[in-house]
Amino acid sequence: MSAGGKSGACGAMLEEDPDQTYENVLAEIQSFELPIEATLRSVYDDQPNAHKKFMEKLDACIRNHDKEIEKMCNFHHQGFVDAITELLKVRTDAEKLKVQVTDTNRRFQDAGKEVIVQTEDIIRCRIQQRNIVTVVEKLQLCLPVLEMYSKLKEQMSARSFAPLLYFTNEGNHLAFVFLHLAYFTEDEVLQLHPCCCKWYYSALKTMEQLENVYFPRVSQYRFCQLMIENLPKLREDIKEISMSDLKDFLESIRKHSDKIGETAMKQAQQQKTFSVTLQKQNNVKLWKNMYINGRIPEERNETILKHAFEEDDENEEEVLTVQELVDFSPVYHCLHIYSVLGDEETFENYYRKQRKKQARLVLQPQSNMHETVDGYRRYFTQIVGFFVVEDHILHVTQGLVTRAYTDELWNMALSKIIAVLRAHSSYCTDPDLILELKNLIVIFADTLQGYGFPVNRLFDLLFEIRDQYNETLLKKWAGVFRDIFEEDNYSPIPIVNEEEYKIVISKFPFQDLDLEKQPFPKKFPMSQSVPHIYIQVKEFIYASLKFSESLHRSSTEIDDMLRKSTNLLLTRTLSSCLLNLIRKPHIGLTELVQIIINTTHLEQACKYLEDFITNITNISQETIHTTRLYGLSTFKDARHAAEGEIYTKLNQKIDEFVQLADYDWTMSEPDGRASGYLIDLINFLRSIFQVFTHLPGKVAQTACMSACQHLSTSLMQMLLDSELKQISMGAIQQFNLDVIQCELFASSEPVPGFQGDTLQLAFIDLRQLLDLFMVWDWSTYLADYGQPASKYLRVNPSTALTLLEKMKDTSKKNNIFAQFRKNDRDKQKLIETVVKQLRSLVNGMSQHT
Repeated sequence: MSAGGKSGACGAMLEEDPDQTYENVLAEIQSFELPIEATLRSVYDDQPNAHKKFMEKLDACIRNHDKEIEKMCNFHHQGFVDAITELLKVRTDAEKLKVQVTDTNRRFQDAGKEVIVQTEDIIRCRIQQRNIVTVVEKLQLCLPVLEMYSKLKEQMSARSFAPLLYFTNEGNHLAFVFLHLAYFTEDEVLQLHPCCCKWYYSALKTMEQLENVYFPRVSQYRFCQLMIENLPKLREDIKEISMSDLKDFLESIRKHSDKIGETAMKQAQQQKTFSVTLQKQNNVKLWKNMYINGRIPEERNETILKHAFEEDDENEEEVLTVQELVDFSPVYHCLHIYSVLGDEETFENYYRKQRKKQARLVLQPQSNMHETVDGYRRYFTQIVGFFVVEDHILHVTQGLVTRAYTDELWNMALSKIIAVLRAHSSYCTDPDLILELKNLIVIFADTLQGYGFPVNRLFDLLFEIRDQYNETLLKKWAGVFRDIFEEDNYSPIPIVNEEEYKIVISKFPFQDLDLEKQPFPKKFPMSQSVPHIYIQVKEFIYASLKFSESLHRSSTEIDDMLRKSTNLLLTRTLSSCLLNLIRKPHIGLTELVQIIINTTHLEQACKYLEDFITNITNISQETIHTTRLYGLSTFKDARHAAEGEIYTKLNQKIDEFVQLADYDWTMSEPDGRASGYLIDLINFLRSIFQVFTHLPGKVAQTACMSACQHLSTSLMQMLLDSELKQISMGAIQQFNLDVIQCELFASSEPVPGFQGDTLQLAFIDLRQLLDLFMVWDWSTYLADYGQPASKYLRVNPSTALTLLEKMKDTSKKNNIFAQFRKNDRDKQKLIETVVKQLRSLVNGMSQHT
């Protein structure tokens, strides 16, 4: 309810029952309905003293609520007091209990002191007795322990042989060696390397003998405890030294993982060489057949055959394995030491933790990686190097790296890799760079697949990148098509000799026996853009095929992908370029006619493009996919758009001529010849329709009929223009001469193919209207109105009324019939009578509709 409605309702209620009304107002206020301005205004506006009574009611209501609140507080207050009272009672009992417990504990302590003293005295006596008996035996055991511990100290003194992990890269051979900084040269260390860690094992063996054999015999002596306490420190020293070696190994392997990955990827490529060679041999046969059948453009034949027959003469470098590239001895030593020390789990956790950190660093790409292919290559080689090392550790150690661990690590890495590639590839706008990225991803996936890692998601990603690759190709080819259209002269291709004729035929599959029989010089019906577009479509197919290779897909799937991408090129890129070309303002009627002819020939060439795709994918006729090229609909749509543009531009040209018309609507006599603007218009139409004869189908006929209908409509609108107030009979006669000229033009068959006087019917409305006024046959028109056989069937009563009123105004103003007064009066009466009857017909039509 609106504010005004609420106010009125409240006012009425105040007059009937004020108490009940105040209760209702208070209820509305307490219900929190907003706004309450209208409710309060009703209380203050309706009666002079209403607000005082309302305030009394409001105070009473507040007091009631205060009482309810007080009751609720009183109700809960007693429970709160009771709870506090109970807590105070519990505290008193707890203090009593504490005193009892303390007293009990004190008595137990006093009683236990005596027992402890007595027990200690007994134990001391027994120990003294046993020590006296065993002292001689234990002394005999001390000498072997001391000798063995002395041997351990000698072994540990070999720590001065400080190992240092050193990385060399000679002849593409990576190796890790230990250099003795104090006593040995590098060559001596290389000779000592196989035994450089023997002191680790001897010291650990001696410690094991001391703990298991010797220390148990003298473990009760203080010097033995000191020895035992010192053993963990010695073990920690050994662990730290071996861990230092491992850290150096991990650091070096991180820095040189890209070299390992590069070598592994080269090895994977070599494994594919044999299958690729076989594929090339099959392609050679295909290219030969296509060359013989003339299905490949001449300018590409030499390039294709050259690549097909080309042999890889490059000297293949020897590719080393990961075992030859990397010395994993620091890992083995450290793992063995921790296993002997019973701390293998700590070593495994540390190794996995550090490798996971390195994995995160490896998976983090550079911000500008997408700018060059080298950035992607470094990214891939580092990842491959990392997982090649992990795969080797998995197979040569037991438990350090498990298959579950590597699978988890790979799944994490794969998700990150896909996200990185999806993000960085989205910045690529160069199709060549995207193609190189695809080749890198394929090699990357094949390499890791050879090590047992699942890579199906990478190939799924390639399909996403393929869509982006196609988009970049479409953008590139859009510019190519625009350049072709800009350079075209939109005139038939002239040829003066057989050589030029063969050049055009080699570029575009055109067959016309009539043209072949014609003598030179002659012309192809299409313009230069047609063979250029055909060649560029095939170039696009070649470019699209490059990405589809090595995707582990069948020929049928590749054929289907090529057809879909080609359909996008035709239906979206080429279609858009054609439509933009057609809508350009500077494209005239002659250019539009040539565009229609061009699209017809391009449409006919679509079947050759389908055969071309079938041939380059080497797919058999029995397994050809049902996907077809949509070039037919593309070129039909473009042709229809060009036809519509022709009709529009032709009508615009007619309007330009009609705007040049300069009639003297008050002339008493006609000039005796057609108007100059109309003669020029008809001459223009004759010349343009001669060009239209080359159009396919009934385009020329439709354009001619559309032009005549538009001209007839424009002339009719000129007569019925609301700004034209007066028309004389002489102007009607002059206008009739122009219409006669139009009818003569229509009967001259400017475009062949019309039957009878079909084209003349475009001016039938004008003809019947002018005949009616020039013959002044109103009796026949009114008598036969509405009859199918009426002589003036196409004359609308409203049209006739509009024109007659313009002539009536002219008669009154100029007093044309002043010389023949009786005839004047009769004719004026006739006009008035006809006007009345026409108005009645018009009114009847409006009521009927």
